[in-house]
Amino acid sequence: MTPGAGVPPLVLSLVLGAALLHASWNALLRSGLDRLWSITLMCAVGASAAAIATLFLPLPAPASWPYAALSATLQIGYCLFLARAYEQGELGQIYPIARGAAPLLVALGAAVFAGERLGPQAIVGLGLVSGGIVALSLGKDRPDLRSTLAALATGGFVAGYMVTDGVGVRLSGHPLSYVAWMTLAQGAPMPLIYLALRRRFPPLRADAETFKALGGGVLGLVAYTVVVWALSLAPMAKVSGLRETSILFAAILGVLFLKERFTIRRGACAALITVGALLLAG
Repeated sequence: MTPGAGVPPLVLSLVLGAALLHASWNALLRSGLDRLWSITLMCAVGASAAAIATLFLPLPAPASWPYAALSATLQIGYCLFLARAYEQGELGQIYPIARGAAPLLVALGAAVFAGERLGPQAIVGLGLVSGGIVALSLGKDRPDLRSTLAALATGGFVAGYMVTDGVGVRLSGHPLSYVAWMTLAQGAPMPLIYLALRRRFPPLRADAETFKALGGGVLGLVAYTVVVWALSLAPMAKVSGLRETSILFAAILGVLFLKERFTIRRGACAALITVGALLLAG
């Protein structure tokens, strides 16, 4: 991969689609009554699908196994802190904070671990995406301190697993196999983690809460499969930056389905993110 390489049109389209799916499952998670249980069910859906997929896919190259294990661990942390952040914070508050720091951290990690270098246009785009998302979370309606700290920690986990997967998928020799085994390793322990934290499982009912969580699990699995595949074809920082355009979709979903407020300031920040994404993809 040459330094400053662009994002192929197909990859661009799929990553933007994955951004919409990512915002959608976050909206479903935020609307749940027990967010920890909802995200546990979402992970269980991913693990179940991944377990089936591993029966038909070749093993990824052994060099990628430590990266898949590390990514699974980081994504468990991501799930726990994200669920905590949504306990009090709104989608339009938490989502920008959780995603805001990730592109810059991914760019730094990609430069250190994968030798990637960004051109001036991409650097400007990355700054606009990150700055716009962070600015979107500021103001009088910002979330409480604990939710903010949980969201910031979530962003750190995002950066960590994006860089880890960016390296791991390139070593795997088979991106779909890598995703399947990583998803299985991440999702399988989640019910046990829930049990350790809450001491008992809630009753499993065929109600709206359960179906929202199961649907969110499907959306999340498809979204991240696309992103990891894109990481094998395009620079990490550019894929990460494009993925952060999900904040646009999250803002819309928050207003339409969660009855959250959309202000002029938030709209202006969203426009900065859009411009930054276009520069990253250029």
